[in-house]
Amino acid sequence: MEKLLFTGGTGFLGNNIKSILDCKYNVTTIGISEQDDIKADFVAGAPNLPAKYDIVLHAAGKAHIYPKTPEETQSFFDINYKGTMNLCQSLEKIGIPKSFIFISTSAVYGVDNGNYITEDAPLLGDSPYAKSKIMAEEYLTDWSSTHGVILSILRPSLIAGHNAPGNLGAMVRGIRSGAYLSIAHGKARKSLLMAQDIANLVPLLENIGGIYNVCDNDHPSFGELESLIAKQLGKKSPLSVPYWIAKILALLGDAIGRFPINSQRLSKIVTSDTLSSRKAQTVLGWKPMSTLRYYQI
Repeated sequence: MEKLLFTGGTGFLGNNIKSILDCKYNVTTIGISEQDDIKADFVAGAPNLPAKYDIVLHAAGKAHIYPKTPEETQSFFDINYKGTMNLCQSLEKIGIPKSFIFISTSAVYGVDNGNYITEDAPLLGDSPYAKSKIMAEEYLTDWSSTHGVILSILRPSLIAGHNAPGNLGAMVRGIRSGAYLSIAHGKARKSLLMAQDIANLVPLLENIGGIYNVCDNDHPSFGELESLIAKQLGKKSPLSVPYWIAKILALLGDAIGRFPINSQRLSKIVTSDTLSSRKAQTVLGWKPMSTLRYYQI
């Protein structure tokens, strides 16, 4: 059984996929959590690893916050970029893996209103999150070429799974509490990816490599997601308000801060933003899971 090193393996993604990976690989998790098999902080340096690994699944990173200070901004580059460099230095000391799979993000495209964006789109992301991931991608491309590593870069859409963080988690919490309002009947569509599909992709990638957008084929609307979540929670579908009311609330959020909605979040809610995962499906023979069928909060 091949040995797989999994960074971020005790976080949201790991909690959703490690049991799947355990069936196919000898998995070792590494990170700053007490639950990790190896306790290590790649921001602080390049720790010594106990063994050489066949595959590295690098999912650790910083996301899901809007930085408010220079220190918070810098932390994206420290964790997502510098941490990746230090991980690679650790691998050089113990032995180069056959395959390296990096979990990047669709945010690298810097597009909030695209339709079926492909891997050929320019990388225009200008947030600290996007920039740090772009830098990590560029570093890994050079590093893998130098050391003869099969590199896979995955650019997932919003990831759905149990106890999802970020915007999806906020939607679940809002509907659960009854404080969630649908906007303009939730017509905007977003690409989603079932977390389990990351694990399903690993054996398809390890000997091939490449850069791939990954999302399901549903591209559900906000309204479909709201109804799905409400049904699982035993709640009524959220009340829908007109866009103009939401805009007033968003402007209030801009002024007050610490408010459920602001102009940036409103723009994402009412604008369709979808990826194309045709390349991954064609090249790898991957068949994505349906979010609307399999997502469980």
